[in-house]
Amino acid sequence: MEDIDAIAVLQDPVRRRLYEYVAAQGREVGRNEAAEAAGVARTLAAHHLDRLTEAGLLESGSRRLTGRSGPGAGRPAKVYTRAKGERSVSLPARDYRTAAELLAEAAELAGLDTGLRAAARRRGEALRGAAAPCGGLAEAMATLAARGYEPHLEPPVEPPVEPPVEPPVEGSEGEPGGDADAPASVIRMRNCPFHAVAERFPPLVCGMNLALLEGLLGADGAVRARMDARPGECCVVVEASKNNVD
Repeated sequence: MEDIDAIAVLQDPVRRRLYEYVAAQGREVGRNEAAEAAGVARTLAAHHLDRLTEAGLLESGSRRLTGRSGPGAGRPAKVYTRAKGERSVSLPARDYRTAAELLAEAAELAGLDTGLRAAARRRGEALRGAAAPCGGLAEAMATLAARGYEPHLEPPVEPPVEPPVEPPVEGSEGEPGGDADAPASVIRMRNCPFHAVAERFPPLVCGMNLALLEGLLGADGAVRARMDARPGECCVVVEASKNNVD
């Protein structure tokens, strides 16, 4: 299916709601869940979800949603995730991707990583304008969403429980430091706006992306951006700045 035809499938408002819900979850979504989220009947949701799959906007599979296996576990249910492929339309036709890849290749061969990061940081600062650095994770999520990222707040991962130890002597080294090192939530992005070029030139483009977000969010504010690559997601995460924790 041509890209313009696939994108046209989203013109139906119910279909678009279903697509946006599945895409926002970052995991497999069943028909019942999608129907409830879109406020439509399961049979109608199933029809639209399958239409989105035919258009190449979603991918489908099957698994048991109960988590059980063996006799009595029930039949596998159909589940959906956002397709990995990109769709785009430009009228008249443009080919910015080839230009970006050529520029990235030239920059990498010439060792221009430092200059590129500096330019990206300046661009981020220019996009932020006169606004103060982001004041917290909620503001950072709104800022990122406005720039085409798909942020979501990932809850903290609790460390494994360790066996109790003898408490240190008061005033000695190793005295507990409160909650300063407790795990905290971070913002991850389910998409990378520079994915096509980042796949070919990951150190160059990911470094550029980090510098861009540092400038956009502000280096001296309540949040900070850092590198933490994960397959299928943006290479940068945003978290509360340790320098601004009371």
